[in-house]
Amino acid sequence: MAATTKNSRGWIRRHRGLPGAPRLVCFPHAGGGASSYQGWAARLAPEAEVLVVQYPGREDRFEEPPAPDMATVADEVVAALPLSADRPLALFGHSMGATVAFEVARRIERRCPGGLARLCVSGRPAPHAAAAAGVHLLSDDDLVEDLRSLAGTADTILDNTDFRSLFLPAIRNDYRLIETYRPEPGARIAAPVSAFCGADDPHVRPEEVLRWREVTTGTFRSRVFTGGHFYLHDHLPEMVAEVRRDALGPRQPTSAR
Repeated sequence: MAATTKNSRGWIRRHRGLPGAPRLVCFPHAGGGASSYQGWAARLAPEAEVLVVQYPGREDRFEEPPAPDMATVADEVVAALPLSADRPLALFGHSMGATVAFEVARRIERRCPGGLARLCVSGRPAPHAAAAAGVHLLSDDDLVEDLRSLAGTADTILDNTDFRSLFLPAIRNDYRLIETYRPEPGARIAAPVSAFCGADDPHVRPEEVLRWREVTTGTFRSRVFTGGHFYLHDHLPEMVAEVRRDALGPRQPTSAR
């Protein structure tokens, strides 16, 4: 896998690709860090350049204060990305990352027309279809039980009070970001959209994910996988192949390495 580098603003971890390779920007879920996309980078780089967002308050940004709101996150990410109409970016976001990716997509199209190739989203209702929630206001114990229902965090971590004290503040703030976020009425993008989800996700119904078709004036495609909220862990090769096909184009021959 290509070496990982950190951009000067601290928001992007870059897995470099071949010269002129297509670029994919990945957005982690609530509580997640850039390391959650190591498997994607291993499968895509260097045929694609994989740029992974690193939110403050976790991993190598653990000591930084959390972001105050969704707009700040989106603005900071866009400022850190290499925007060019000659080499447009594709975006992929899972869960909270899907909403962050949507707001970044809107900003890219305003700032750099032609700079967005496609938006791929996963495990999150369309912004205007998301129901109001107050998970970020729950007690620590209830927040842990909500995380347990998603089956994305090992029970050994959720049951360890020391670990909980370290990661719960970042997760709570991520939940606050997503639950207090309100999309601009009628907000749309011109780029095509692909939407994915797990059939048995306890928090997201497939029909809510299908409503992502309403945020684009371009084409739309969707696929429902077996599994729950973190279905993509069990379907990683298939998931990467779906995004590669939609957002990155045909796979480069091995002779191009």
